[in-house]
Amino acid sequence: MLSAGLPQGTVPKLERPGPLRERVYEALLELITTRALRPGQHLVESELAGHLGVSRQPVREALQRLNTEGWVDLRPAQGAFVHEPTEEEADQLLTVRTLLEAEAARLAAANAGSAGIAALEELCAKGESAVADADVDLVVATNAAFHAKVMELAGNVVLAELAGQVDRRVRWYYTPVARQRGIQSWIEHRQLIAAIAARDEARATEVMRAHTEHTRKTYHERETA
Repeated sequence: MLSAGLPQGTVPKLERPGPLRERVYEALLELITTRALRPGQHLVESELAGHLGVSRQPVREALQRLNTEGWVDLRPAQGAFVHEPTEEEADQLLTVRTLLEAEAARLAAANAGSAGIAALEELCAKGESAVADADVDLVVATNAAFHAKVMELAGNVVLAELAGQVDRRVRWYYTPVARQRGIQSWIEHRQLIAAIAARDEARATEVMRAHTEHTRKTYHERETA
């Protein structure tokens, strides 16, 4: 049941501005990305509508859009289910992420100023604190913010747009391994900051490539770890 799969406080508040169907879509996508709605979970329109305080129509429209984008599977005579990604799907996306982020790290090392480096230091400290507090949700959010900041410091708009297309799926795959990656992920972030601060483009590329590869391998090993 949906109600058993949504812990207290996980349902996002729907902001008033913007079309209702867009707000419902964003709310459901956030619940899927954070795994409050887990892969394989049955999605009942009436229950979702009740949780979000809307009618069933915008929920139905949102589920159809999420189906088109690969987040939800619509099964004849069964209903809607959160998509369960295959190992190949995850591997392909995380491999592309490695290519994008390695180039972003190189460009960040070439372009970042002291303010940008300070911002990375601040995010890294926040992530380390979240790991110490075992706050997985904050770890995932801060990890995403750290990588987004590196992408921003790269200064390449096209690269940032491409990364934005895979960002939410990266969060989706990272959530179940965030605890396993633990403090090691933030040690690697510190190494990346050092390379960027030293303007060492080759080192920054190397560190980011190894960092994202560690996450990819951890994802594949998650069931046996």
